[in-house]
Amino acid sequence: MPGGTVPRRIPTLCAALLGGAALLASATAAAGAPVDPGPRAAATADPDAAAPYRVTHLKSQADVDAVARTGAAIDHVEHGELTVSATPAEVRAITRLGLRTVALSTAPEVGTMAFPAADAAYHDHAETIAAVDAIVAAHPTIASKQVIGTSYEGRDIVALKISDNVGADEPEPEVLFTANQHAREHLTVEQALYLADQLTGRYGADARVTRLVDSREFWIIPMVNPDGVEYDIATGTYRSWRKNRQPNSGSTAVGTDLNRNWGYKWGCCGGSSKYPSSDTYRGPSAFSAPETKAVRDFVLGRRIGGVQQIKAAIDFHSYSELVLWPFGYTSAGVVTGMTADQNLMFKTIGQQLAATNGYTAEQASALYVTDGSIDDWLWGDQGIVNFTFELYPTDPTVGFYPPASVIPTETARNREAVLLLSEYADCPYRAIGKAATYCPSPDDFTMAASPSTGTVAAGASVTTTVTTTVSAGSAQQLTLSASGLPAGASAIFFPPTITAGQSATMTVTTAPGTTPASYAVTVTGTGSVVTRSTTYGLDVDGRPGCTASNDTDLTIPELASAASPVTIGGCAGNATATSSVEVHIVHPYIGDLVVSLIAPDGTEYVLHDRAGGGADNIDRTFPVDLSSEVANGTWNLRVSDESFGDSGYLDRWSLSL
Repeated sequence: MPGGTVPRRIPTLCAALLGGAALLASATAAAGAPVDPGPRAAATADPDAAAPYRVTHLKSQADVDAVARTGAAIDHVEHGELTVSATPAEVRAITRLGLRTVALSTAPEVGTMAFPAADAAYHDHAETIAAVDAIVAAHPTIASKQVIGTSYEGRDIVALKISDNVGADEPEPEVLFTANQHAREHLTVEQALYLADQLTGRYGADARVTRLVDSREFWIIPMVNPDGVEYDIATGTYRSWRKNRQPNSGSTAVGTDLNRNWGYKWGCCGGSSKYPSSDTYRGPSAFSAPETKAVRDFVLGRRIGGVQQIKAAIDFHSYSELVLWPFGYTSAGVVTGMTADQNLMFKTIGQQLAATNGYTAEQASALYVTDGSIDDWLWGDQGIVNFTFELYPTDPTVGFYPPASVIPTETARNREAVLLLSEYADCPYRAIGKAATYCPSPDDFTMAASPSTGTVAAGASVTTTVTTTVSAGSAQQLTLSASGLPAGASAIFFPPTITAGQSATMTVTTAPGTTPASYAVTVTGTGSVVTRSTTYGLDVDGRPGCTASNDTDLTIPELASAASPVTIGGCAGNATATSSVEVHIVHPYIGDLVVSLIAPDGTEYVLHDRAGGGADNIDRTFPVDLSSEVANGTWNLRVSDESFGDSGYLDRWSLSL
């Protein structure tokens, strides 16, 4: 942020809560009653401009979607409440739904809201262009800059290309990163610049980065909405500005929400506003904003010979710590333009990405319905596998303006996710085991382990057969290897080298004292043309026959319970005092959950009792004394969701007695 220390002015839920009974009495006199619009931003003279509110008394996801259809911009969804930016007309529409609204303070807090000097690390438009130029100057053989268009006020919108032969248009999968469609979401620019620095600065030093830059063409558009950015920071007091700065004919309201201006299902489904004063105003027509038109034309320009070269993309937003996939215009997972396999591919990759950064993964419409968004257009119009990342934080009291001190941590947090998606760019269907069906390569092959799982006592061995099948082209020589083994374990293949289409025996030997647990072993066949892999589930058991697992996803119903069983059949005597239960639950608010182990005789052992507040997910092993229980029989993991507003599922669990 240029100019040193800058005061922050953000919608402050904390301030609203501390306002006490007086604020609540004035703003929520009765559900459905007209609500005073409350304080306006200091720089906003338009009485019809949007302002921040908290919306309460929601009863279902339908209420969330109904709020979105009023045109209000939903900034945050948390545990059955919303933080929105809404015009007075939109506030009235919300209250007519029977919901309550509380106006949030937009005035700066005296002394406490000033940015520290370190927060000058945020980049404005000129600094962003300078940063891109510096990267190109430092790495001219792998980085180049293109001006792909200009904003309404004439600022350059640039794309940074990163590839090993940056001057050539190679037949390699292309990956696109876009940021800052919404002006106030400044952390997204830092995310884009971080990725640019990683892909160039780590080239030649990091084998994974080097391999990707050598085999992909990366495009980074770090600031889609430069006019909005400059307006948001112009006075030294944040304006919480979202849209671009394009005037609207016949209205004093300025700006179009760029992420409602894309052409696929534009304005179709109540997920944007037709009113220029709204924060989610979609514009008079699709691509009416010069900024979206510039990015659209760039993407269309990557169609070579009628084939779109961009295969994967991420659009960065803030905030809420989410990984979202298309579609946003409909709550249906399988619909025209999205087959069951495609939906499963998005869900699988989305969950894998979220597992690397601790975000919550869900279809975009699960948050609220949107139409005219970039992610729907990239997939629905161009077939590009893409995700929206909502960055740090989850806390609405921090909101769109986190201190610059978090930039290094929160941008690095997404490194693994970005690399993982980039690796999928050549064939995202590999995530669901259908690469041979949708994207076989010349001289391609598939791999499988049979059986696909095995149980072994510490210090003992277990075998499986690794089979390979030629799926395209001719057979090639393969060298077999394994990774992900427990410490001290080894995997021996006989024979170690085969021709695709042949099989080999893999023998895994564990070390004495290996910790009982489940291990996902990756078995890899490295060929002269392509490399493929499969997963082998290895369960290490302290006592033979005394472990079991259930990997079937189980939806956790709200305000109800669900149980997932396992059966122990070959474990002599009682369980031990050092038994353990490994639990993996995907849920955005684990303070809602009660998790219990139910013994075969019906005895309940509570493992997790609504602890953790608003933390995401449960991924831990619970020690439990089960020495009074007979080991053999059917055990159940019961999960209860004690509140409304946040849903999730049991991914997998295992029991070691």
